[in-house]
Amino acid sequence: MARPRSELICLDETPYYHCVSRCVRRAYLCGHDPLSGQSYEHRRQWVEDRLIVLVQAFSVLMCAYSVMSNHTHVVLKVDKAATQTWCHFEILSRWHRVFRGTHLTQRYCCPKQAALLSPAELESVRQTAEVYRARLYDISWFMRALNEQIARRANEEDECTGRFWEGRFKSQALMDEASLAACMAYVDLNPIRAGIADTPEASAHTSICRRIRAARHGRQPASLLPFSGLAEEQTHALPFHLEDYLTLLDMTGRIPHTDKPGVIRPDITPVLARTGLDTVCWPSLASSIETHFSTSVSLTLAHRRFELRRGISSA
Repeated sequence: MARPRSELICLDETPYYHCVSRCVRRAYLCGHDPLSGQSYEHRRQWVEDRLIVLVQAFSVLMCAYSVMSNHTHVVLKVDKAATQTWCHFEILSRWHRVFRGTHLTQRYCCPKQAALLSPAELESVRQTAEVYRARLYDISWFMRALNEQIARRANEEDECTGRFWEGRFKSQALMDEASLAACMAYVDLNPIRAGIADTPEASAHTSICRRIRAARHGRQPASLLPFSGLAEEQTHALPFHLEDYLTLLDMTGRIPHTDKPGVIRPDITPVLARTGLDTVCWPSLASSIETHFSTSVSLTLAHRRFELRRGISSA
């Protein structure tokens, strides 16, 4: 039985979450359908563009993403504290970037109309703004704003109706720095694991492709949470450096699992040493985010699974 979303997302425990949305019908989200000959590649850009709009409106920061043929991955960080500093006008302005709002909230955001609102109407606007404040740091509302718009556009293009996505998106809490790094690598390497790209920089419609492209020009993508050390006076940043992450990604992409080729080097990168991972535990954590973990991912759980498997194999 599916667990309530409130049990899967607890901001007091961690602000980082991995979310996956999958298509429910045979028609592709993106890619090329060999049966019909129809190409849906342009829809990848739909998802990227929508994500950029959402992170500019919500108090949700994007760590990583990849847009695959029938599913999407996003790694998000919720910034609840930021919403507490926003005035009602900013809350409503952000909400209106994504949703229509109400007649009163629309009037409130128009200076000429706002001056005509009665005290009762202003109080109604303030109450509505407080509801929107909570929604602007809610991952469920973020994913709803992403998936509903993509589903409507896809249905319109396909000239059909009905459900486009599975009943709800899958979410996993990332409980420590190690699980965050592993999940980001898992997401960024999805095109390589699927055999549709050879290198991270050639993995179109992924966060790592966007990061590498910007880094070549000495920039940081505005839509993505920066790595540590890329900008001065950072309010928010990922807890590792870009150089370390790229080295980690390259190493992880060479790790064999199941029928995938590749070998990991025996040396360890700085990020691995800092997070306490070893070269035996890391492959399991980085290559099985969805299959070995259900609702949360942590280094402690990964070590526990590794020790259990090692105990069974040596028995």
